[in-house]
Amino acid sequence: MPVYAFTMLLAGLGIPILAALNAALGVRLGAPVAAASVLFLVAFTVTVAILLVTGPQALAKLPATPKHLWLGGLFVAFYVLSVTIVAPKFGVGNAVFFVLIGQLISAAAIDHYGLFGARVSPLTLARAAGIAIMAFGVWVTQRA
Repeated sequence: MPVYAFTMLLAGLGIPILAALNAALGVRLGAPVAAASVLFLVAFTVTVAILLVTGPQALAKLPATPKHLWLGGLFVAFYVLSVTIVAPKFGVGNAVFFVLIGQLISAAAIDHYGLFGARVSPLTLARAAGIAIMAFGVWVTQRA
């Protein structure tokens, strides 16, 4: 479990960096959609390289998977495009603040109902209070 926590901590550290880098690229290019396209090209290249090393045979199962499971790509595209367009005007901190609030709400609902095959973790009063405290803490950091 500590390895998973550390991995996700690193992923979380990377989200604002991704937002800042891609927003700056979008400003420099004068086209946020072009910056997002570059990001996806780099990400695609890296993931394909890793897939080739770890075993591309997993893709053989793709046609049999429920097509709604592919929609994650739409959410990634929406996130990258929105943060690339919004962050230069709204600030990376403010943009990520609202992303974090959205993540807390969405994650609580997914866990509570076990959506998309997630492990069920009911939204108890204690969990709801913890999420509210986390949201408040994020809000406080952006008020300063």
